[in-house]
Order: sequence, then structure tokens, then C-alpha cells
Amino acid sequence: MTLSAIICSDPANATPTSLFVALHGWGANAEDLATLTPLLNLPRYQFWFPDAPFPHPQVPGGRMWYDLDKGEGLDDSRQQLHHWLASLPEQTGIPLQQVILAGFSQGGAMALDVGLQLPVAGLISLSGYLHPLADATPNPALPPILIIHGRQDPVVPLQAAQIARETLTQAGAKVQYQEFDMGHEIRPEVLTTVQTFVESLGKN
Repeated sequence: MTLSAIICSDPANATPTSLFVALHGWGANAEDLATLTPLLNLPRYQFWFPDAPFPHPQVPGGRMWYDLDKGEGLDDSRQQLHHWLASLPEQTGIPLQQVILAGFSQGGAMALDVGLQLPVAGLISLSGYLHPLADATPNPALPPILIIHGRQDPVVPLQAAQIARETLTQAGAKVQYQEFDMGHEIRPEVLTTVQTFVESLGKN
């Protein structure tokens, strides 16, 4: 079983050299983040927005990576996402080392969870959180990570982002951390920070 995805590209760039994969939050779907493509202004990138594998129980058309109340589906979703990401180089001709994996809220948690196990170029968690790490051994080979969170987030507490920063830093990752005066959302200043982070990776 594979994940379905929306694919967006800059019409002026027929041969993208990198991929930007973004995972939606609990109860949303691939269309939720796809609208951000032109706002990020990253012409070298092709954008992939996968749908989470499970239908949301209350939101028509909504999807979820796993059941937040019962915790069911995480292992299955983790395996599907890992397999899908690992298949992207064969589908696109672009190696994982040229892939940015981002996510919002529950999608941010999934991006950090699965992305830490793959040789991606960078990870981005927006209003997200960190699942418990299976291996806390410091690993300098971990990809650079950007964590952005709102100080007034009523859904995922700010403390979750701070814990993620501390835990990932201790695990050996290079973490860029930014707080904004906002709630559980993606504002223009967030997109500017994401764009700057992604462009900085291309210069390393």
C-alpha cells in the first residue's frame, strides 16, 4: 500500500533538482498545505504533499496519521511513510539527500519520527511535537532541523516544541528553533523562515 500525493512544480522549472515533502496535520489532507507552494518561492524544488493513510473519524475528507486518542495506527503509518519516502528517488530521479521533509502539527511529529531514520537534507516541524526517540545515542549524522512554534498555540503546547529542541540537540542534531506570537497556524513570517532555512541547506 502506498500513499497518494499532490505534486506541484514551478512551471518555469522543467527539471527540479530537489524535493520538498510536506505532511499535513490531524484532520486535514494533502490539499491543506499544497496551497503554500507558490508562497515559499523555492523554484528548484518540486513539492509533494501526501495524504495520511487513515480517514479521520469526525472530519469529512480529513485524514490522520494515527488516532490521537487511542494511539492506534502509528506503527503502520510510520512504515508506510518510510517506504513511500524511500521510493521517491526511483520515482523522481532525485536522491533522498536532496529531499526536505516538513510537517505541520501531527505531520510535524511524523516528519521528525521518520525523517530521523533517512538521509534527507533537512527536517522541518511546524507547530509539531516529538515522539519518544527509540535511540537517544548522540548521532552527528542527523539532518539539520528547523522547529517553529507559536507561543499562543492552544493545540500543541509550546513546551512540546521546547522539549523537541532539547531532545534532538542532545541526540546530536543541529536544531534551528524559532517561536512566533501566534497560535496553531502558519503565518507569512513562518514561510519566510522556512524559505531561508531551505536555501541555507543548499549552500552547505
